[in-house]
Amino acid sequence: MKNKTFFTLHTAIYGTFAFALFVLPAWMWPLYGVQVNDQYAYFLSQHNSIFLGGIAVISYVFRNVQDATAGKQLVKGLLFTNALGMVITLYAAITGIFTGFGWSDPAFFAVMLVVSVRQWRWNAG
Repeated sequence: MKNKTFFTLHTAIYGTFAFALFVLPAWMWPLYGVQVNDQYAYFLSQHNSIFLGGIAVISYVFRNVQDATAGKQLVKGLLFTNALGMVITLYAAITGIFTGFGWSDPAFFAVMLVVSVRQWRWNAG
């Protein structure tokens, strides 16, 4: 796929989760088996939105990048971000931190990792 499509996809997904975890953490986290019990947990969810929103903004800003090297490096950064997300959320699912809908996070990151690897290879060739 073209880099613009790839970056737009990341913008939409990460932006949506950033918004949801900032505005609706008490509704979102229980879907994953995690309780938001106090103001600190609520804030940590909102704090997490900084990083998710940052990924969305960076992907949006660079969606029209014409420089092949810059595009490839950004794809590589997203590839490693998705790999890290898969490892961390898989750990949470395996150890029982995530329950309920929690299986979807490692699956999501695994799909995004595959898409990122394919995009990186597309940029390499």
